[in-house]
Amino acid sequence: MTHAQPQEQAQEQAHRARTHEYDEEALAINARPVRFDWSGVPLEYIPGEPYATHFWNVMHLALPEGERAMADVFAQALVLIDDPRLREEVVGFVGQEATHASSHEGFRKYLIANGVEIGPVMARIEFAVEKIFGDHGITDGRASRAWLSERLGIYAAAEHFTAVVGEWLLDNTAFDDVGVDPTMLDLLRWHGAEELEHRNVAFDAFQYVDGGYFRRARTALIASTGLAALWFSTAAYLYRNDATIARRRPWPVAFALAARRHMIPGISFLFEQIYLYLRPGFHPSSMGDIDKAVRYLAISPAARAAEQ
Repeated sequence: MTHAQPQEQAQEQAHRARTHEYDEEALAINARPVRFDWSGVPLEYIPGEPYATHFWNVMHLALPEGERAMADVFAQALVLIDDPRLREEVVGFVGQEATHASSHEGFRKYLIANGVEIGPVMARIEFAVEKIFGDHGITDGRASRAWLSERLGIYAAAEHFTAVVGEWLLDNTAFDDVGVDPTMLDLLRWHGAEELEHRNVAFDAFQYVDGGYFRRARTALIASTGLAALWFSTAAYLYRNDATIARRRPWPVAFALAARRHMIPGISFLFEQIYLYLRPGFHPSSMGDIDKAVRYLAISPAARAAEQ
């Protein structure tokens, strides 16, 4: 038996498994050309919640670079994916991630135009994306395939977190109670709905190209540790340098209070999701009700405008 035969058998088994896992979630993944008008949106778009506002501001800083890099990696993986359904989903996923990047970049520019200093944190984000997770000049051979698989694993784990955060955003009625700016709320929930909509794609692409549990577990720990460090340090920087805050608490205290008021997910959320992702039989289709995404996208002002 040749080396290629076991690999082909593993891919066929992965295909049968994924088909069995979520036939009822066979959604068409398409990018929606949404637009957001930021004029008049307050910088503290969660009223009375400066730390929570900066916590979500991390999305606008980190995601444009991160999601473009992720889209590029999954586009590279297309040559290794023969399954027609998965290929179609990856193409749609890449398109959605590119739209997410441009949408958050629009608010990043709005922050800069309104005097928010983001230079130091952007330097760290760009270093991580380009220097740590870049191609490193590895363009062919086994090393290239291994590095591609490693990045697919890291991004698949990151996509799990964005999907569960997306579901949290759709479920979180506390945002409606405090009166989050409607344009920002739509951006957060539209993005969250699309993350929930394509929640299977990155995981299935990684499983198809590599599928090793050891790599999945290792890259999940890398992704979760890196995301947490980046998110907390960036939010703390923005919070610390916001001159408009009258009463500034230490950021861990501000984090705990914001989580208690359901303005952000709590720290237990992170550990719970790491545990679930590391279970050997895990598949994203075992998460919550995907119809939440479909229902929100049907009423999202930005998504409805894009259809017209």
